Amino acid sequence: MRAAIAQINEGGISLGDDRYVQDFTLRPDNIVGFAIRLPQISDPRRDPLINAAKTVIRDRFPEVKDVWVKVLEDPALAPPPNPAELPGTGKVRHILAVSSGKGGVGKTTVSVNLAVALADMGHKVGILDTDIYGPNVPLMFGLEDYRFTPDNFVEENGVMVVEPAFNYGVKIVSRTFTQYGSQPLPWRGPMLHGIIRQFLSAQIRWGELDYLIVDLPPGTGDAQMTLIQAIALAGALIVTTPQAVALLDAQKGLQMFLNMGVPVLGAIENMSYFVPPDLPDRRYDIFGSGGGHKTAETLGLPVLGCIPLEMALREGGDRGVPLVLSTPHSPAAQALCATAQAVREALP
Repeated sequence: MRAAIAQINEGGISLGDDRYVQDFTLRPDNIVGFAIRLPQISDPRRDPLINAAKTVIRDRFPEVKDVWVKVLEDPALAPPPNPAELPGTGKVRHILAVSSGKGGVGKTTVSVNLAVALADMGHKVGILDTDIYGPNVPLMFGLEDYRFTPDNFVEENGVMVVEPAFNYGVKIVSRTFTQYGSQPLPWRGPMLHGIIRQFLSAQIRWGELDYLIVDLPPGTGDAQMTLIQAIALAGALIVTTPQAVALLDAQKGLQMFLNMGVPVLGAIENMSYFVPPDLPDRRYDIFGSGGGHKTAETLGLPVLGCIPLEMALREGGDRGVPLVLSTPHSPAAQALCATAQAVREALP
């Protein structure tokens, strides 16, 4: 029976391929069961494949009483992204996703300071805030009250496009700048998918960039999947702390990128340690000891930077002045600049 359905092919998915068909069984009561793996549960090829398989089995094996098919979702089966699909990213040399499995590890703080540090090195840089439910990038750039106005809309090749916000040498796009402002958005996947693709499309005038930093929300949800499937990423960066629970969640994010064929450049360990300003000779490993070695061993990744915990880092984010500009000689700022250099060197 397994061989009978092997000739079925729908839109590039062959039921003769073991990646798509698993757990084929014939029960004693003559009920056939098997699982079909698809990139998405709602894949339009699902029903044609199931119907064709049931028809073939019932026609060739009349003794079969029923055919049970279970559909499993496996995003790793999605085709590789098409870099030309979203023309707004056509002039961007490197698109970098900054991710964390867990919230509260300072991912956005790292993203913002990396973007500003790269711009300070003379690169053309943009940052895209894809945390649609909880955008914080505008606050850290001092633009929490900024909104797109008619002045942001310009005509380019006969089409109206949006000029991103700009501060500290970085182009910035966030849903906070749209008509939605900072209001809660109880959106489901399709709406989230739509706005992220719009931000990456030719409707945004990103122009020529050396780096586009994409600040992702925590976890491995719709925003991550939309980004990975829409554009060709140069690589991903995993932000974590030395804490065991943060590393556990970071592993999930790492595996998601690897399953989807996205190269992971390395890990960035935030809040690595704390040095009291009044006791500079003391160091406290608040979230665990071992520094970056523990992170590297757990994730199997090179550690591109270890950022110490500093009060000025938090204050800079709250005031809208990134630490690499407000306190450039502080240990954390120096570590962030070194991390930006390491990221630059990790790219081909």
